[in-house]
Amino acid sequence: MALYHGRHGLVYMSTTGTGNATSITSLTTWSLDMSRDTVEVTAFGDTNKVYVAGLKDIKGSFEGFWDDTNDNIYDGSDSADGVKLYLYPSSDAITKYWYGPAWLDMSVETGVGDAVKISANFSANGAWGQK
Repeated sequence: MALYHGRHGLVYMSTTGTGNATSITSLTTWSLDMSRDTVEVTAFGDTNKVYVAGLKDIKGSFEGFWDDTNDNIYDGSDSADGVKLYLYPSSDAITKYWYGPAWLDMSVETGVGDAVKISANFSANGAWGQK
């Protein structure tokens, strides 16, 4: 088992659902939530609560610093058919990543005494996978 430092994480994203994905620069963090819906089916005589699993609710976020030379996050959030995302935990293990189509929302934050930050939330727009 190999362990990796998070400083080598990567996000690749297209600006449309059919475009080519490129690296998004100046990011500092990303997260992926693959929680699954569950429905309680506890019946008389069960010794504890019982659940059945439903669909995954794939969503996540990424954030970093605003780069005035790259509008990919804005363009992706404005796309009528979503984006393609590729989330790499580390460039040291480039063959391991999660991927799929997504809808993207973005925001920008600035303040006195702070760098201009950009963040995006995404949710699945189709089937996701892992390599």
